[in-house]
Amino acid sequence: MNALYLPTNGLAYFVCKRLLDLLLCVFALPFVLATMGLVAIAVSFSSPGPILYRHRRVGFRSKSFDLFKFRTMYHDSDRIFWNHLSQSAEARREWLRYRKLRRDPRVTKVGSFLRRFNLDELPQVINVLLGEMSVVGPRPIVEEELQRYGSGGELYAAVLPGITGLWQVSGRGCLPYEQRIALDVEYVSTWSLGRDCVVLCRTLKAVWTCRGAF
Repeated sequence: MNALYLPTNGLAYFVCKRLLDLLLCVFALPFVLATMGLVAIAVSFSSPGPILYRHRRVGFRSKSFDLFKFRTMYHDSDRIFWNHLSQSAEARREWLRYRKLRRDPRVTKVGSFLRRFNLDELPQVINVLLGEMSVVGPRPIVEEELQRYGSGGELYAAVLPGITGLWQVSGRGCLPYEQRIALDVEYVSTWSLGRDCVVLCRTLKAVWTCRGAF
């Protein structure tokens, strides 16, 4: 689809999305702040290291930004990760297919709980308030992943990445990476404010049931 005809190109996308994002953040802020306080305490006792984790991601118009999350891994996670992949062919295949590991040795016990209920992503409210993300949109990706998106990379960069989106409500970690890309392309190509509201409702169900979480 030519980017000229994308529904996200119009003023309605930017105005309506921003208003919805701000309203949701203001409405949820008391709950979010209280929960973040409890999570911060749990993370600080889980293992040595910072409470918050910042990671460079690709955003709107391919501009990079620092995504905020609660730390869910051990401080030497890179060493643990590559050592695990070097010793397990099954883990290598799983990583290449899903970009996730069902049994990730880098993740702390507290981190596993946070990921299961998406609590590690609460600090991304900061990114939404800064205008770097939206509540609903494609999953934020790193620079190296753009190559896997192919022509879909242009569509990904046409919108703000989101805290939740079609991938999160369609199976999350159970879906192959190619299907995740297809869902991101579908979201941008068929965007509407009504669909965003549907995704938000489905997100509550997905978090409650922990569907596809690992």
